[in-house]
Amino acid sequence: MVDDEPNIALSLEYLMKGQGFEVRVATDGQAALDALRERVPNVMLLDVMLPKRDGYEVCQTVRATPEWKGVRIIMLTARGRAIEQEKGLALGADDYITKPFSTREVIERVRQYMPQG
Repeated sequence: MVDDEPNIALSLEYLMKGQGFEVRVATDGQAALDALRERVPNVMLLDVMLPKRDGYEVCQTVRATPEWKGVRIIMLTARGRAIEQEKGLALGADDYITKPFSTREVIERVRQYMPQG
């Protein structure tokens, strides 16, 4: 999960761990890419507005890296306009959730992209 807003990061981390997911948190785009080099997740919750590298740049980098092609990216953002959603999806995001979001919706979307079995 990549979000620079501590309240969102903490609440999502708590929520996802409570649902049995293993969670790692990065607070900026560069830290997210560094974490991917250590261990590749199944799903990445990725905020758009981040320090160092924004979510669009992180998404584009993930999609351009063959070892990370299996990572499912769900972008989270307060920018809900269609143009932002289209940009995120065009850069390779699998899904797009606008803030404020329902915690149930986030859990359902993450489950949808987790490998079965």
